[in-house]
Amino acid sequence: MPGGRHHLQIPGPTNVPERVLRALAAPTIDHRGPEFAALALDLLERLKPVFGTRGPVIVYPSSGTGAWEAALVNTLSPGDRVLACETGHFATLWRDMAERLGLRVEFLPGDWRHGADPDAIGARLAADRGHDVAAVMVVHNETSTGVRSRVADVRAAMDRAGHPALLLVDTISSLASMDYGHDEWGVDVTVGCSQKGLMLPPGLGFNAVSGKALDAARTARLPRSYWDWEPILAANRDGHFPYTPPTNLLYGLREALALLEEEGLPAVFARHDRHAAATRSAVRAWGLDILCADPREYSSSLTAVLLPEPYDAGKVRRVILERFDMSLGTGLGRLAGRVFRIGHLGHFDDLSLAGTLCGVEMGLAAAGVPIERGGVTAALTSLEAS
Repeated sequence: MPGGRHHLQIPGPTNVPERVLRALAAPTIDHRGPEFAALALDLLERLKPVFGTRGPVIVYPSSGTGAWEAALVNTLSPGDRVLACETGHFATLWRDMAERLGLRVEFLPGDWRHGADPDAIGARLAADRGHDVAAVMVVHNETSTGVRSRVADVRAAMDRAGHPALLLVDTISSLASMDYGHDEWGVDVTVGCSQKGLMLPPGLGFNAVSGKALDAARTARLPRSYWDWEPILAANRDGHFPYTPPTNLLYGLREALALLEEEGLPAVFARHDRHAAATRSAVRAWGLDILCADPREYSSSLTAVLLPEPYDAGKVRRVILERFDMSLGTGLGRLAGRVFRIGHLGHFDDLSLAGTLCGVEMGLAAAGVPIERGGVTAALTSLEAS
């Protein structure tokens, strides 16, 4: 293995800043005591702007998958119909979970190169005159494809249809990296997690919930215990949890939120936009295709690069790892071997991006993929102009 540090450029888990690592190592305190209560109350308030909400944010010791389940079991009942959109691998996994929980999922087909289609959602809901559809599930930023769904447009289409369905949105790879408005966009449950834009290790899952979602939870009949919002919200009022909380991860969350606040969320989003645009400039200069087919739906968290036949994206990733000690995201599901994914989110700056793209350009050439040289130069030009 070459000298130097490992370069982690997958779209999550992301690199953890030194300040956060040091915070995680602090001594654990009594989670029933007043010092912890003050910590929890502070964090629960400071999380709200990250989601764009004034309502409650529920924190779980879990992965994002757990937060998916919490969103479903708190709001829905066995046999409820939900409308989901085939935007990629993780949208498919969320669909599969809903089906295993006993929900009837109507899956709008997609090509994995576009986000959720607001017009198709609106048309389906307009035709649902009996209001059989209880919820719409949308992945804001599909981590497997680098495609962003236009959630505000989805909400507008639902409103035009006059349909009361809940809107459930996965922000696992967009939270704290891309502009998002839970309240402004009329989202009922926003799902998030810790290990991407929040710059933490895996282990925290989040549900931001609307008043309408809380009302739905009062009558929802899917079984729930650990994921039940009610006892968590009741305990949170005094800064506590109904289970042992992940104290040291919460220390890290406090430091991660401080980093975001010091930079300012608008600047954080602008930085991610700059890095994404520079990465796309590099891909185009290499003569390769960006998987996302609609410029309105470009992700600012990651870029998925589509290789021409017969070149194997897995080989490119292996070469880059072996020669340059850099990890890139693999192709998932139907995209296995066809794409690699460049993560440019979280604790990341211009020099980090330049080094990442140098490694990709050298790795593509070493793997025998025919490219035009100059992708790094194109990215630097984009950065200098922005």
